[in-house]
Amino acid sequence: MFENLSERLGATLKNISGKGRLSEDNIKDTLREVRMALLEADVALPVVKGFIAQVKDRALGIEVSKSLNPGQMFIKIVQSELETVMGSANEKLNLAAQPPAVVLMAGLQGAGKTTSVGKLAALLKQREKKKVLVVSTDVYRPAAIKQLETLAQDVEVGFFPSDITQKPVDIALAALDFARKQFYDVVLVDTAGRLHVDNDMMLEIQTLHKAIKPIETLFVVDAMTGQDAANTAKAFNEALPLTGVILTKADGDARGGAALSVRHITGKPIKFIGMGEKLDALEPFHPERIASRILGMGDVLSLIEEVERKVDKEKAQKLAQKVQKGKGFDLQDFKEQLEQMRNMGGMMSLMDKMPGMGNMSAQIKEKANDKSFNQMEAIINSMTLVERTKPDLINGSRKRRIASGSGTQIQDVNRLLKQFTQMQKMMKKVSGGGMQKMMRNMKSMMPPGGAAGPAGGLPGGLFRKR
Repeated sequence: MFENLSERLGATLKNISGKGRLSEDNIKDTLREVRMALLEADVALPVVKGFIAQVKDRALGIEVSKSLNPGQMFIKIVQSELETVMGSANEKLNLAAQPPAVVLMAGLQGAGKTTSVGKLAALLKQREKKKVLVVSTDVYRPAAIKQLETLAQDVEVGFFPSDITQKPVDIALAALDFARKQFYDVVLVDTAGRLHVDNDMMLEIQTLHKAIKPIETLFVVDAMTGQDAANTAKAFNEALPLTGVILTKADGDARGGAALSVRHITGKPIKFIGMGEKLDALEPFHPERIASRILGMGDVLSLIEEVERKVDKEKAQKLAQKVQKGKGFDLQDFKEQLEQMRNMGGMMSLMDKMPGMGNMSAQIKEKANDKSFNQMEAIINSMTLVERTKPDLINGSRKRRIASGSGTQIQDVNRLLKQFTQMQKMMKKVSGGGMQKMMRNMKSMMPPGGAAGPAGGLPGGLFRKR
């Protein structure tokens, strides 16, 4: 996410970070580069103009001239203004209504609206402990109704049936009546999308909005459409009283223009950001964390929250106890660590949130991709249980069998065994009292004023005794 913008800004700001004194000339040169980086990232022109003016105003002001390190202070200003453009802080979903709280989802066809309904239902059920009902008023696409029914089954929330012979308003009102009788906390209403903004579509959704009076009206927009995302958001905002935005497919958006434009153009907060296809890949949008990631500073707070939510605490505890008792770390344990990593979105997702990882070379990133982790899992799966628990038994003939069974080469098996040995050595250090040091290292990556270190465990052996 934001790779292109992050790369350009990183290179530009690196030149100014060590400056002991900032003049109008070197600020001018840097701002020209920042402006170009933002325009190339498909950020809307009014947003770029306002952003540059604000940064220049502050950079030439007293806060920089009196700073001990003006170069770093300039970067801090850029980060602060990025946060302001995107909304300063996360704005939560407002569900303070007489149950059921109604959330209406609007957007163009193909933006990921129906999938976002499923993801939001999963989030509200798992994190907010809400009883959720979903309903589709898209009477033009029977497949959309069926898709929502399947998603509801997958995330185990209520689904209210509808069909193409009904009117959208009638469907929604019947769903609300059902939700009241069955004591649902939240009703998520999916609406019909169109390939472009048109009057008929707007009139239909305005009528629906008036009938059901939702407490939240969320606009779902594809981040990969860049500046167009901001323009369609503006059109919807003029037709409906939007309360927020869900930015989808952000994991495929290397530019970041939509994230930086939508708030400024609509005046409405981005409340959630979709970071993948999985049903748990919807996250609250935190402008300060996104700004940190754009500037290559990582996002440790999101990483810690992900560890807390997705790491299997019981398995982590068992492994910690096993290592501390000196029983060793075997290939079965290694395989479980790889599985934990996959649960957290894979290696690239983790690296995206680690401080300093934005400056890694493409070659290193390529070597650490998720394909290599899948290959490692395949190799371990081709081993017998005895081989996994006693890796020393793996000789030449066993390696040939394992390589053949996993569709890999012998050198791939050798590489995995070498990586495993390195991991084993690290785990021995942990059991020998290195645990606190490793946890201190993790805490030191926290931004100033951040929360305490992770309470769960990071794949690779960052565990804390409970």
